[in-house]
Amino acid sequence: MADPKGFLTTPREEWPRRPVPERVRDWNEVYVPGALLPIISKQADRCMDCGIPFCHDACPLGNLIPEWNDLVSREDWRAAGDRLHATNNFPEFTGRLCPAPCEAGCVLAINQPAVTIKNVEVAIADRAWEDGFTPPRPPDRLTGKTVAVIGSGPTGLAAAQQLTRAGHTVAVYERADRVGGLLRYGIPAFKMEKRHLDRRLEQMRAEGTKFRTSTSVGEDIGAAELRARYDAVVIATGATAWRELDVPGRELAGIHQAMEYLPLADRVCEGDLEVSPLSAAGKHVVIVGGGDTGADCLGTAVREGAASVTQLDIYPLPEAERDEDVEPWPTYPKIYRLSAAHEEARDLRTAPAADADARLFAASTLRFTGDEAGHVRALHLVEVDERRRPRPGTGRTLPADLVLLALGFSGPDRHDGLIDQLGLAVEPRGTIARGPDFETNVPGVYAAGDAARGQSLIVWAIAEGRAVAAAVDRRLTGMERLPTPIGPYDRPMTA
Repeated sequence: MADPKGFLTTPREEWPRRPVPERVRDWNEVYVPGALLPIISKQADRCMDCGIPFCHDACPLGNLIPEWNDLVSREDWRAAGDRLHATNNFPEFTGRLCPAPCEAGCVLAINQPAVTIKNVEVAIADRAWEDGFTPPRPPDRLTGKTVAVIGSGPTGLAAAQQLTRAGHTVAVYERADRVGGLLRYGIPAFKMEKRHLDRRLEQMRAEGTKFRTSTSVGEDIGAAELRARYDAVVIATGATAWRELDVPGRELAGIHQAMEYLPLADRVCEGDLEVSPLSAAGKHVVIVGGGDTGADCLGTAVREGAASVTQLDIYPLPEAERDEDVEPWPTYPKIYRLSAAHEEARDLRTAPAADADARLFAASTLRFTGDEAGHVRALHLVEVDERRRPRPGTGRTLPADLVLLALGFSGPDRHDGLIDQLGLAVEPRGTIARGPDFETNVPGVYAAGDAARGQSLIVWAIAEGRAVAAAVDRRLTGMERLPTPIGPYDRPMTA
């Protein structure tokens, strides 16, 4: 460790966000440009270089966090970039989008604020790009083997890059018109500007990865036909089958799934649309679901100029500090967190009836009611206890011209016919079944990411992509050449 007393003398300082009134007027990232590098070396000094770094175990990628913290504290950016990229293909994505379970596992977090691992990570990644430390890495020779990757989210991209660099000829099939999956059409630009994605895709193309957009496997091309063309197929389509809300009034106009709403806002930022057909401008918006997708809808609706925005969370208001009896260190605790979107909603007072920021906690939707034209106008809710039982006398009504359902995802969408055409076995919860080497019941067909694991974090998605690439490479070459950060049955650490 560069400064043995850094964790004692230096307080935690995070990348400052731009003022709320300024940032809600645009779609740029919420952080102050250029404000991270001046503080990050001292923040890296807070790392204690623990004998047993639990941050490693908390991150499925196995990031070498104490090593690159030490290198950053010494301002050796090239070496830090090398160590970071040794375990993570896309640190500029995770440094912006991951909720940082590594920080929950930081040993310093036992009794002090954790090291700002996520900020250090994104600083290294951005500096590596700025200084030219991330050139394309095409293979020295080709193996003659071909692999199709279906899906271009973080899992598919990580698998494709690993396999391309190993010398295989890789084609990525994406049903949308642009590459990126939810990184492109799902994650708002204020969380991650698409230039970061485009830059990485340019690198991958230069390395030899081929991309086939506007191609739905199972519809535009038969799944069996695709399997016959390639030596191996990796299914990384994500978990896009959204969960429904079966309550009276669901059929009313103006009630949409979050993933019907968010991609349209991204298309406005891409220049495809002047205004989103589902714009929240001037509307009373209610978001059902308290997770990250709901927060993305919240920030988007605020920027579109909603009259009001309220987010419903069925869980009770979390405590500010970790409950050591229920969620002991180093597990990832459910505590009250204030995302950029929630900070904006709080400061702008978008939801006067909210418990905190824009959220109503312990709230369950009972029904929707609408006007004579069949358009939603109100959401009726009730407070619930810890077992989700209604509390008598707690019913209330919220005005609602636009309702967004952000209730999570159950598994891969089967409407394209991919799963059925290949005859893939499916788990009871709807995800694709696979064995210990990520291979499905169909030889040569592998499944990775949310399509097989279920809805998870971006770090798990990238780790799955790296691991399935290792499994495919092992089958095609008979050698152990690529790292396997996780197995298909590994799960996050819990109490």
